[in-house]
Formats: sequence, structure tokens, C-alpha cells
Amino acid sequence: MLKRWLLVALLVLAVGALTVPATLAQSPIKIGVIQPLSGPVAASGNYVRMGAEIARDWINARGGIGGRKVELIIEDNKSDPKEAASAAEKLIVRDKVPAIMGAWGSSMTLAAMPKLEEYGVPMVVETSSAASITRRGNPWIFRISPPSEMEALGLAQYVDDLAIKKADFLAVNTDWGRGAVGAFGEILKKQGATVGVTEFMDQAATDMNAQITKIKGTGGDTLFLTTAVEQITLVLKQAQEQRLQRKVITTGGSSSPSQLIKQAGAAAEGTYHILFFMPWFPEAMPDGKLAKAFVDEWNKRGHPFEGLTEGFRGHDGIATIAEAIKLAGKDEPKAIRDALWKVSFTGVNGPVKFEKDGPAGKESGQSKPSIFVVQIKNGKVTLPAFLAKK
Repeated sequence: MLKRWLLVALLVLAVGALTVPATLAQSPIKIGVIQPLSGPVAASGNYVRMGAEIARDWINARGGIGGRKVELIIEDNKSDPKEAASAAEKLIVRDKVPAIMGAWGSSMTLAAMPKLEEYGVPMVVETSSAASITRRGNPWIFRISPPSEMEALGLAQYVDDLAIKKADFLAVNTDWGRGAVGAFGEILKKQGATVGVTEFMDQAATDMNAQITKIKGTGGDTLFLTTAVEQITLVLKQAQEQRLQRKVITTGGSSSPSQLIKQAGAAAEGTYHILFFMPWFPEAMPDGKLAKAFVDEWNKRGHPFEGLTEGFRGHDGIATIAEAIKLAGKDEPKAIRDALWKVSFTGVNGPVKFEKDGPAGKESGQSKPSIFVVQIKNGKVTLPAFLAKK
């Protein structure tokens, strides 16, 4: 009898051992997400999170990746570079994620980057635009957002249409803001325009009247404004109070014109905005069907429409990582990193495909995103006259 029970027990153990790998094979694929979910730019970070969740749900509804569901492990960097570095380490060491998307602001992304290299985990950069992110020499970085230089080149063709003769700059005092000033200033000079004064503001600042006063006295015709939508709203209102007569062009794709119409009202009238997604005209996007589906899903979930110009980034970032995992055939960091070089698909913004940027042997990946310009006119988001004619 004892021998019989021992035999049964051994058979149960053997069957259990055979089923463990199959069970493990169905464990979720973890993807880390680092965004500013609190702090001065929390609205933007939460919109990116919402877009990432749509991508996750769409992937899982299609059966996941190789039959495994995608799970997002989300960390708040609190709009702080130090917190971004800590978040990256937590995701890698504690949660064992094989890939990360992040970290919205350039300063936050730059702070997280050493952790990626230390532990050997790839990160898809969905928003940050400082040139140093891909040029510093970190082979674990793959950016789908345009660096400021690429964005400035996208605007160069419209300098004459916009009649820019002398431009001033007001930018947030971060890697993003400083990089935008340098990139756009260089392009304007090459196009024959004059660059006037440059003023900076802290990320949490709410009173920019002193900077606006200085800009008002330069005699320029255009103001380039680089910061998050919350601060753009304040600048536009304060500029209106001071009766600043300028064309205003926001850079970085984070202006959310619909939000400006709601919050800045008449102060936003006539302003131009460089964007990477046009939810008002989804049919004009590279994949109109996908863009329309994303807008419809966003609205179905009750998310604020004004968040779409940030939310698409979260979708495309997660979709990029998912595509790499499919190509790699496994959720292992180095395999995903290698597969990211082979990624080629169309996201909400447009085609995603990486080219090398940075020092030889340590190149980062940089995709070439689609870039658009819209204008607020009569309280609505429109295509500028020079683009509407085309």
C-alpha cells in the first residue's frame, strides 16, 4: 500500500512539473512606464499614461504577444529628474521589467538613462526632445519623438509663410527648453531671420510678467514659446494683459490647442502650434484609420479631448515595445534591444523605424516622426491658410 501511495505521489509531482513551464509561459509580459503623474507637468504625463493603457488593452484584446497578456508597471517620476532615476531602478530591480517607456521631460529622461546602461534595459522615449538624449552615447535608448533640431527643420519650410523676420524666445529652464532655443535659433538664422532675446522660466513658475516685459521691448514680430500647456496658458494670458503684439509659435508638441482654447480663451487666438498628432483631422494622419480609431477609443473612455496631443505618445511608445518583443520572440532586455533596430510599423503619429544617432559603437535609435502645424482661429483649431491651400 505504501509503495502504491509513493507511486501516486511521484506521478502527481511529475505531472505538476510538466505543467509548470506552460503556466509560466502564460505569465504576463511586463512593460515599465515612467511618467510625471504628479507635479507641474502631471496633466501631460497622465495623458501619456492613458494612451499607453489603450495600447495595452488593444494588444491584449488581440490575444496579447504570443498568447501572453501585456501588463504595464507604472511609476510616477513626480516631474523630478531624481525621482525618474529612482523609478527606473525600481522598475528594473524590483519589478524585473525587460523594457521601459519614459520619461516625458528631457531632464527626467537624461536622469534615468544611466540606470538603463547600468542594468542593460532598453527604453523607448516617447516625448523628450533634447538632442543629448540620443547623442550622449547610450545604446539602450530608442526615441520616437523628434529632437528639437528635427522639429525645427520641420518648421523651416514655413518661415517665409509665417513671415518671421525677428524672433524672441521664452522657454522653460530645462534641457528641453534650452535645446529648443538653440535648435530653432539656428534654423531661423539660416533662413535669414534675426534672433532677438531669450528668456527662461522655472518649470513651476506662475508669474512670467518680467520676461514678457523684456520681450515686449525688442521690436520682434514672433515669439517662440517652449513649455508645458499649463505654463503656456499663463504666458498667453499675461502677454495679453501686457498687450504683447506678436505671432506666438509653441514648440515641442505639448501645447494642446484645445486645452488652450478652453483655458486661455481669447489670449490663444491666432497662435500657431507645432504638433505630432492632429486629432481634429485624423484623416490627415499617415494612417487615417488608426488615428480615427484612437480618437474614438479615447472619447469612448471619457478622457479629455485636449489630452489627445499627448496621449498618442503613450500608445505609440507601448506599440513600439510590443512590436520589438514580437520580433524578439521573448521578453528579455538584450533581445528586445536588438529587435528594436528591426522595428518597422505605423503608429498613430506615423512610421516608426530607427536610425543610428550618437558615437560609433554606442549609438541610440532615433525615428523620424511626422510633424504638423496648426493655428487657433476664431476659437477653433484649424490648418494655417498656407497649409489649407495645399
